[in-house]
Amino acid sequence: MARYLLLRALSLGLSLVVASVVIFALIEVIPGDPAAFMMGLNATEENLAALRAELGLDGSALDRYVVWITGMLTGDFGISYTYRVPVAELVLDRLWVSLPLAVYALTLSTLIAFPIGILAAATRGTATDYGIMGATQLGIAIPNFWFAMLLVLLFAVTLRWFSAGGFPGWDNPAAALKALTLPAVALALPQASILARVMRSALLETLDQDYIRTARAKGLSRAQAIRRHALRNALIPVLTIIGLQFSFLIAGAIIIENVFFLPGLGRLIFQGITQRDLIVVESVTMLLVFAVILVTFLVDLAYALVDPRLRRR
Repeated sequence: MARYLLLRALSLGLSLVVASVVIFALIEVIPGDPAAFMMGLNATEENLAALRAELGLDGSALDRYVVWITGMLTGDFGISYTYRVPVAELVLDRLWVSLPLAVYALTLSTLIAFPIGILAAATRGTATDYGIMGATQLGIAIPNFWFAMLLVLLFAVTLRWFSAGGFPGWDNPAAALKALTLPAVALALPQASILARVMRSALLETLDQDYIRTARAKGLSRAQAIRRHALRNALIPVLTIIGLQFSFLIAGAIIIENVFFLPGLGRLIFQGITQRDLIVVESVTMLLVFAVILVTFLVDLAYALVDPRLRRR
């Protein structure tokens, strides 16, 4: 198991290095000068040169990459061009919105998908199975931002049970969770649909194995065979999807955060792009990539716990 985890850690570390180079290169080729954007049309060349020097934009691309990556390794993400505060402060402030939203949405997705997927597998070929698969296909097809606007119209505008947007902060946890409920539901719907279909497929594949037939021949019911034998072995592909979904919910909630006016990381990246705040875009994107890679590594650890064969490597 130690060798397996070491190889996975080396692979993910290499992926992180490659990702940093790609992110920096892509940001560099984006047209436009942040200094010119900040100074406006009437800025003189002398003022632009002074601002570039202040922002650290006057060096070569290699020098700026080295400064950026070494700073991130020491916890210094740089100073925002627009807000003139450390990027780390901006990230910490926004993380307390994006991370709870991702956890909330993933929890809802898992609580919905697991029983639905298991029920569909246990009733394969029946009307219940076909109905669940049709509903999950609809859930995948509906864009989450459109579903989010329907939720706002119904629960915020018509029923007035929730606010249409904004975030009150964590001073009042109940109000904060209430503000995150509609965004979490909008994010959870397509994820729950995908996860339920994966759970059903994984269980059906496991139920066709010889050891399940043997268990059934010994007198176990289908439900008992699923609970005692099939479910654990079907979890590996499901864990993969859960890990990918959590990464997506952290990194890919930019549209939902804009629909509900949530001050999260996705909205911070959007604002950084529109304001040419390149250091914010680079640093936050790199942190999100690191989160994806870390979740992938944790999923690999979960593999080793679920599948005893990996512990022998």
